[in-house]
Amino acid sequence: MVNYTFRKITPQDYGLFKRWLVSPHIDGWWADAKTEFELVEQEFGNPQIAMNIVELKGVPFAFIQDYDVDAFPMPQYRDVPKGARAIDTFLGDPSYLGAGHGSGYISQRLSELRERAPQIVTDPDPKNDRAIRAYTRAGFRRSQLTMGEDGDLVQVMVHP
Repeated sequence: MVNYTFRKITPQDYGLFKRWLVSPHIDGWWADAKTEFELVEQEFGNPQIAMNIVELKGVPFAFIQDYDVDAFPMPQYRDVPKGARAIDTFLGDPSYLGAGHGSGYISQRLSELRERAPQIVTDPDPKNDRAIRAYTRAGFRRSQLTMGEDGDLVQVMVHP
């Protein structure tokens, strides 16, 4: 079993984070890099959001965040139990694609989150097959297609 490390994102990670956001494999799945970076910078230090860099053997390669859905009400999560956590993630370094790392680090993070949350949810773009496969391999199941907070269609997935 691969052991991933999750550490809080710091301002020293901003350059790396920005480079990841402009990578071709991320383009179209997250908002433009400037907008996404501003959102992370705006929420930096917010105790309601856990924003982490994922490392393997000390090498950073992905980003994952989780938050209490009650703290950030979004229409796609209106039916989840109180205390549920939502996650968002992307594998930043393209050299780690296709090797099972996405589902691997998601699964490891889920095991940590399940200790304090009754359910974990996520909402990838329904056309993002790579993300949906990784979430499915990590134990998520598709719940519903619905509009997200920005008006875009999302595939809500739940981890019971």
